[in-house]
Amino acid sequence: MTSFKERVFSGVQPTGNLHLGNYLGAIRRFVALQDDHDCIYCVVDLHAITLWQEPAELEKATREVTAAFLAAGIDAEKHIVFNQSRVAQHAELAWIFNCVARMGWLNRMTQFKEKAGKDRENASVGLFAYPTLMAADILAYRATHVPVGDDQKQHLELTRDIAQKFNNDFSERIAELGLGVEMMVGEEKVNGFFPLTEPLIEGPAPRVMSLRDGTKKMSKSDPSDLSRINLTDDADTIAKKVRKAKTDPQPLPSELEGLEGRPEAENLVTIFAALAETSRAAVISDFGGRQFSEFKPALAELAVEKLAPIAAEMRRISADHAYVDGVLRAGGERAAAEAEQTLAMARKIIGLLGN
Repeated sequence: MTSFKERVFSGVQPTGNLHLGNYLGAIRRFVALQDDHDCIYCVVDLHAITLWQEPAELEKATREVTAAFLAAGIDAEKHIVFNQSRVAQHAELAWIFNCVARMGWLNRMTQFKEKAGKDRENASVGLFAYPTLMAADILAYRATHVPVGDDQKQHLELTRDIAQKFNNDFSERIAELGLGVEMMVGEEKVNGFFPLTEPLIEGPAPRVMSLRDGTKKMSKSDPSDLSRINLTDDADTIAKKVRKAKTDPQPLPSELEGLEGRPEAENLVTIFAALAETSRAAVISDFGGRQFSEFKPALAELAVEKLAPIAAEMRRISADHAYVDGVLRAGGERAAAEAEQTLAMARKIIGLLGN
């Protein structure tokens, strides 16, 4: 028996206005992971349509996320970059997993409750079944690791539950066909067809908050464009947004503990530390006791230095539709070939006649 090949899978929804939080919390981590891992990065457009999307805007946002991947430094030749809807195997495996997952499991998903709100009866079936499609995204490539934020940890746990139930339900058939792969479940060594995918946590991702309200996450849905730094913002816009960011009248504290109860100050220090790839304590050591009138220009200069080149490259790539579509087409072909291998074996395991 051989163990599963280590592979990273992750995706980003194409819902427009990628911002600093998306970059620091996800895309920059994707770039770092590709140095030491086999990576598959997906623009998850099928997930996006669980809520209504204007078609032309969805097309634009799909190209924009792809451009962000490439501008940030993801190598689409060494790794795979594609949009989810190009690979029909995601949807097919999601249906199989709909038949493996239990209603009770999905009823416990807190993100559905948050997104559906009080009017659950009007939520789409797709929004409810979102986690089984996410499981299919990951397991179509039998990915062993997924970089996840706090909001997706519960979904990854469900992915593991689905994989384990599939492995248990069809254990005899998997053994009969010789399709089992050796893995550890706790302290026990077992064989299964799908891996129990692990979360990949390489240091805490910074929690980037709104520039207008330090108690709320930076969000693409915030009506105020001044609340976020978009990845398409030019240098002047980035600097202006930092200058206009909400602060309090006190100077920066001399100790890290002094940020408690000061959400806007804490947010700007967090952003500086993340962009400089240093600790918040180091930022406080350098700027403690100084006014925001001194700190903000330094933060604006750093943000422009780090983000403006990415923004410029992202705008350039986004404008070249033929190039972006070519990247997605080539990546989709490579992804489909990988996913079809998994699906062909899964069909055989569960007794579906055909390919």
